[in-house]
Amino acid sequence: MARTVHTVHGMRICLRTAVVLLALTCVPAIAADKTSLISDARATVQTFEQKDPRVGKFVSGAAGYAVFPTIAKGGFIVGGAGGDGVLFVGGQPTGKANMGQASVGAQLGGQTYSEIIFFQSPSALKDFENGNFTLAAQASAVALSAGAAANADYQNGVAVFTASKTGLMYEASVGGQKFTYHPFTATR
Repeated sequence: MARTVHTVHGMRICLRTAVVLLALTCVPAIAADKTSLISDARATVQTFEQKDPRVGKFVSGAAGYAVFPTIAKGGFIVGGAGGDGVLFVGGQPTGKANMGQASVGAQLGGQTYSEIIFFQSPSALKDFENGNFTLAAQASAVALSAGAAANADYQNGVAVFTASKTGLMYEASVGGQKFTYHPFTATR
């Protein structure tokens, strides 16, 4: 009986730790303002193009693309990730995007990374804008490195590129990411 109580107590501590990690990582990074978020997003695109100039073919050929300068991810069995980004259409920022992800399974650690999602067609872009877009559990991303974009292609109307910023995470997937989109309001 004492052993069972000890095991349950240990599981509760583990669960509490996981919940705290999830709470800390699921809250999207708060951008100081729209201007700095757009500036960070543009700098992220430049960084991706500098690491692999072939990313430029996606930037110029996509119907639109969502740029997340910093996504924070962490977990211990239960994990989460989140971040704010900008949707670009025709090279111009059109609105703010939010990404959230929750996961359960073999994972440990924390990291921050950047992500760009390219939309191949106007219909894929419209799905994102309308909130009907989730990266499927089996979705994969191209980890950015010199030459990585050479063999990259669209899958189900999207191409996803990521670049690690800091940290180490045992488990790194983009599957299960959910997105919201809010158009920027015109300034008067």
